[in-house]
Amino acid sequence: MTDYLPKEELHPRDPKKPSTNRIIIWVIVGGIGLYLLISGVAGIVAAG
Repeated sequence: MTDYLPKEELHPRDPKKPSTNRIIIWVIVGGIGLYLLISGVAGIVAAG
């Protein structure tokens, strides 16, 4: 059977610590969310 996930995802060193890939994904998603939030607030302030 082939494993489609990286070895680090299948057998993490410390189960309580997130993998590097997940940290990178969350930073990118958080950055996009922060951008949308700030641009929305700026749009509300500019329109008001």
